[in-house]
Amino acid sequence: MEQIQIIDAKKHVGEIVTIGAWVANKRSSGKIAFLQLRDGTAYFQGVVVKSEVPEEVFQMAKNLNQETSIVVTGEIREDSRSKFGYEIGVQNIEIIGESQDYPITPKEHGTDFLMDHRHLWLRSSRQHAIMQIRNELIRASYEFFNKEGFVKIDPPILTGSAPEGTTDLFETNYFDQKAYLSQSGQLYMEAAAMAFGKVFSFGPTFRAEKSKTRRHLIEFWMLEPEMAFMHQEESLEVQEQYVAYLVQSVLDNCDYALHVLKRDRAVLEKYTQLPFPRITYDDAIKLLEENGFDDIKWGDDFGSPHETFIANSFDRPVFILNYPKAIKPFYMKPHPTREDLVICADMIAPEGYGEIIGGSERATDYEYLLEQIRAHGLDENEYSWYLDLRKYGSVPHSGFGLGLERTVTWLAGIEHVREAIPFPRLLNRIYP
Repeated sequence: MEQIQIIDAKKHVGEIVTIGAWVANKRSSGKIAFLQLRDGTAYFQGVVVKSEVPEEVFQMAKNLNQETSIVVTGEIREDSRSKFGYEIGVQNIEIIGESQDYPITPKEHGTDFLMDHRHLWLRSSRQHAIMQIRNELIRASYEFFNKEGFVKIDPPILTGSAPEGTTDLFETNYFDQKAYLSQSGQLYMEAAAMAFGKVFSFGPTFRAEKSKTRRHLIEFWMLEPEMAFMHQEESLEVQEQYVAYLVQSVLDNCDYALHVLKRDRAVLEKYTQLPFPRITYDDAIKLLEENGFDDIKWGDDFGSPHETFIANSFDRPVFILNYPKAIKPFYMKPHPTREDLVICADMIAPEGYGEIIGGSERATDYEYLLEQIRAHGLDENEYSWYLDLRKYGSVPHSGFGLGLERTVTWLAGIEHVREAIPFPRLLNRIYP
């Protein structure tokens, strides 16, 4: 008798199989017990009919506690009433591990309670669906960049300098020297692009900022491509193609997860239509002012309400182009006709999810970059290797970073970015 996983049930219709699973929930009438089973690949129903099994098996089914682990034996059959489409007619049950007083019951729980029990909350159908979407975005990202000829390069997590400034870094003692948890792999990706042309990294990044918004995390994962011989407009095309590819991959491969999350496929399908709209920072400020926003002026960065309004004005992801130099990092290329601007863009997701990509063309002039490092109060000795890239065969190059968790939050249609990261529980009291 073959042991299978739930996800493969469609291949075994009419066969007697065994499945190792946990009992996510159960209900029973007088003569039938319905078991909601999960095995890590999917959820489906086990049906135990009293007249078709020994009495001890039926009583066992009725008395199973939530999250008890079992091995069930039975016949796979089609179930047109469920989205999954299949169920198992249970013939026998073997209890593997008992579960008593499982803390996360089917009733409503608050987010703080669930985050404190994150190690168990991952078992729920909602969290399972979110992690399936997260996994698909990672898989599709590697597929996209491999198809486009990128080489994956891994930057260090402990660094001696900061690409975004020094105010939000986690500092550590590295053998009597200061080191920091990485904010970004970008500077290293620039060096790698000078060796390989097109590269990307994927890894954890850190922000030492306490925040209580639904968009921010202290630790999150970033995909950071960098491209030599590429100007900003070409980079924007890569960015929108990449995001549309991610959306389509979720639509193609995460149908059941989208169903569990009640995510409207028609809404997501709009986000595959290219090109994405573009608006300059100047025009975005005007748009806000013309629509009654009196809490922002030219030179300010956008807050959540501003980004939401701008994105909802287009109903698709939108690029905001060319921000003021004063509010952007030191490495961005200056605008050719405006000294107060840099060549950059943020991609803002619709539906109130905010920025999912930040990117720019990189400054290539040695003297300008040295001047900016000094103006930002950074130690030029720490950036000597970065300046070397402008001394030995510098070329136009551009890059961007996509925040994975915020993208998961957007595509899954969930409220809080904390649900999109597997294990923030141990830091829950300082996580936003």
